Amino acid sequence: DIIIDTYQDGNDLLIRFEKQPYDVVFLDIEMPAINGISVAKKLRGLSEDVFLIFLTGHIEYALEGYEVNALRYLTKPVNVDKLKEVINYVMEKRKSRHFLWIRTDIGEERVAVNQILYLEAQNQNVLIATEDRKYIVRHNISNYEQELREDGFFRIHRGYLVALRKVKGIGKREVILEGDICLPVSRSKEKGLKEALYQFIKEEAM
Repeated sequence: DIIIDTYQDGNDLLIRFEKQPYDVVFLDIEMPAINGISVAKKLRGLSEDVFLIFLTGHIEYALEGYEVNALRYLTKPVNVDKLKEVINYVMEKRKSRHFLWIRTDIGEERVAVNQILYLEAQNQNVLIATEDRKYIVRHNISNYEQELREDGFFRIHRGYLVALRKVKGIGKREVILEGDICLPVSRSKEKGLKEALYQFIKEEAM
């Protein structure tokens, strides 16, 4: 599930990154047209989440790397063990920063799972409500139910999937989410919701 792209020019990377951000970028500092430090500053302006790793033979550049919150410097030739160490670290961090890739009118967008409040089935589409905006995507809510189950989501109703981490309370046949959002709970889902919420809170407290 890992896609690797390579670029000879930092400007080409920036053009692609605007449309579809990467999780991690390895940058050589000395490149034609635009150097790695300049590329990193532009990348950081586009995303606070991307992991930036510099490859260089000149460690004196390290101070500039702190300006863009670089994860690591790897000196050339790159030590394989150190490279594996960096990749393993990024993979572990990615698990705690899970994202959904969704297709919108402007292209592919990345939505942080921990920002999602609920999902609502709307005929052939699904509305994804986050803390600050809503997305409409052509998808099936049952597929999202399977995909997000391990991330603490529960199907409270035929038309709704909620993030347990966003639940503030449970009323009579309804659930209250952050922002005082009230959503209906099917009678058949009431017991399961309480059990799922209890288990989620228990696991989060460990």
